Amino acid sequence: MTATDRSIELINAAAQAASDKLAHDIIAYDVSDVLSITDAFLLASAPNDRQVKSIVDEIEERLQKELGVKPVRREGDREARWVLLDYVDIVVHVQHSEERVFYALERLWKDCPELELPADAKATRGKGAEHAKLKAEEDAAEFGEVR
Repeated sequence: MTATDRSIELINAAAQAASDKLAHDIIAYDVSDVLSITDAFLLASAPNDRQVKSIVDEIEERLQKELGVKPVRREGDREARWVLLDYVDIVVHVQHSEERVFYALERLWKDCPELELPADAKATRGKGAEHAKLKAEEDAAEFGEVR
């Protein structure tokens, strides 16, 4: 079994919305062969809680406006460290960069086929690492450390 056309349409719209709000490392997996509850996962991250919320809000708004769907479940809003949007056909995970590294969902789903995403979404790959490096350099400079 593979992800349905509808699932791919939802994934692409969600990926573009995440990209438009400057999400990092957007990737999608077709999990339909290993899970019966959903077709695809979309993973995205951001360096702070405020941006996580912004990305989630944009995804939710865009999917409702463009495709007429609302999530059946939304979890993790309060802390905004890992927000999950469950659309039944797809599940969107937007994580704080630290949670993304710690939980490493890519490792869990690495055997599943990766779904093709819009160019803007693909261009976000590696942005999390770039941001972390810049932040470390800024912190070092602030505290007078030399790297």
